Amino acid sequence: MHMTITSTKALGEVIRQQRKRQGLRQADLAAMVGASHVFLGDVEKGKSTVQWGRVLQLLDELGLRLSVEIPDGSPSPPVPVGQR
Repeated sequence: MHMTITSTKALGEVIRQQRKRQGLRQADLAAMVGASHVFLGDVEKGKSTVQWGRVLQLLDELGLRLSVEIPDGSPSPPVPVGQR
């Protein structure tokens, strides 16, 4: 399934729904990525100041992928280090 996410709140809701589908408590998922349940609560509430590296770890732990759509005609993005 493909979803368009337009806010931190929407991303947090997706994370919360997926966590619940997998039967995980906030404390359990947070521990899997070395974070606190407070951090996970902030993510699920859509707090915009959370650490993005940890958010990406949460997505990976839940089996979710984040992608960015680049419109046609836009300049090519830089190639990430290690993928050149």
